Amino acid sequence: MNPLDKISGTIVTGLVISVVIAVGTSLTGASAANSLVIWLHVAAGVTWIGLLYYFNFVQAPSIGEANADAEGPGPAAITKYVAPRALLWFRWAALVTWLSGALFLFLNGTLGDAFELGLRTGNPYATTIGIGAWLGTIMLFNVWILIWPNQKKVLGIVEATAEEKARGARIAFLASRTNTMLSIPMLMSMVGAGHGFFM
Repeated sequence: MNPLDKISGTIVTGLVISVVIAVGTSLTGASAANSLVIWLHVAAGVTWIGLLYYFNFVQAPSIGEANADAEGPGPAAITKYVAPRALLWFRWAALVTWLSGALFLFLNGTLGDAFELGLRTGNPYATTIGIGAWLGTIMLFNVWILIWPNQKKVLGIVEATAEEKARGARIAFLASRTNTMLSIPMLMSMVGAGHGFFM
C-alpha cells in the first residue's frame, strides 16, 4: 500500500522523515524542544495562512462566479463539502499556531517581553516578534469570534434567518479580509525577528 494514497499516510510518512532528520542532527535538551515547537508553529502557520489565502484568493471569487452561472452547478459543492472541512483545519491550525508560538516565546523567556513589544527592555527581537504575536492574536480572535460563528450560519451548520446569514457572511468576509491584510506585516515580523529584525 502506498502511504501517499491517504492523507494520513502522507502526514505520517512526512513525520517519520522529519524524525529521522532530527535524530540525524543529534539535537538534545532545550534545542530539541525549541526545534520541535518552532517546527509545529511553522507547520500549523503554513496550514492556517495557506487556508486563509485559499478562502480569499480562490473560494470567495469562485462562489461569486458559481452564483452568477445560471447553467452551472452552483456553489453547493463548495459550501456543503469543501468549506466545512477547510474551516475545521483553518480554525484549529490558527489555535495551534498561536499556542505553539506562545510556547516558543515562553521556553525562550521572551513571552512577556514580546507582548510588551520590548518597550520595557529595549529588546529589538521582542519588539519585532511581539508585533507579529499581537497581529497573530488579533487574527486568532477574528477566526474564533467572528469568522467561525458567522460561517456556521452561512453554511447552515446552525439555524439562521436569511437576514442573519447575509449579515454573518459580511462579518466573516470582512474579518477574513482583515486577517489577509494583517498576515502581510505579521509574516514580515515573524520572519524578520529571526533574520535580522525588520523593525
